[in-house]
Amino acid sequence: MILGKYSTTKSLILIGAIFLSSTALINSSFAQDQTAGNRWPAAQRVSYDQIDHSNYDQMLQTYVDDNGLVNYRAWHANAEDRQALQTYLNELGKANASVASTKSGKLAYWINAYNALTIEGILRVYPTTSIRNHTPDSGYNIWKNLKLISGDELVSLNHIEHEILRKESEPRIHFAIVCASIGCPRLYNRAYTGEQLEEQLACIATDFFSRAQNLTVDGKTLRFSQIISWFGSDFGATQADQLRAVYNYLPEDAQAALSAGGYRVEFLEYDWNLNTQKN
Repeated sequence: MILGKYSTTKSLILIGAIFLSSTALINSSFAQDQTAGNRWPAAQRVSYDQIDHSNYDQMLQTYVDDNGLVNYRAWHANAEDRQALQTYLNELGKANASVASTKSGKLAYWINAYNALTIEGILRVYPTTSIRNHTPDSGYNIWKNLKLISGDELVSLNHIEHEILRKESEPRIHFAIVCASIGCPRLYNRAYTGEQLEEQLACIATDFFSRAQNLTVDGKTLRFSQIISWFGSDFGATQADQLRAVYNYLPEDAQAALSAGGYRVEFLEYDWNLNTQKN
């Protein structure tokens, strides 16, 4: 009887160890980096200004509507356009950070890179209901483990956002980069370009605050998107500075409330549901 219990216990321990080992192995495999893009010979690399975004622009016009919602189902099902996105991601690999470029050209490149890589990440796991389904604390995380080849670098979405774009001292990038969620800014259905960037950023910032998911005004209470809370320091050192930074992009009722003084700022709940078209 004692020997039987001992053997059973040993078996259970062994089974448990095998299960834990297998689970760790599975999690480890899912945590491995995935890459997108192509590594080009040094002689074929160009400045950020010379990267061609026209094919990406065409895809955005095809699959993204005026509200920034993406027809992931159709894009996922179209093998030719799935390949077209790969071709564009390959094009991004030609960038040579050491070659002089305009600031606007660099910003346009990285905004497009962030959005295109996010779309690619969603298409790889589609169908899904939210990017948050694929951002666990352990295992494969789209924001950390999906990496774009750019020149000699492998860059994740987190790296593009926090280590590149945020360091360019242009807070309006937060109205342009989109993490595939309803709570995000509208995904602009045109590619950003260095030549048009100022106009495009002004347009997308104005659009951002025109939408009730990002700003509501109730008397003296203004409720902003969590984006303004999370990245407030990019807009200014104090709340007053931050509101001044976005004032020109606010609708008239919000401007009037701020100008009158005595206002209160609150933040809206963020919607992580997928920014997908209902089709």
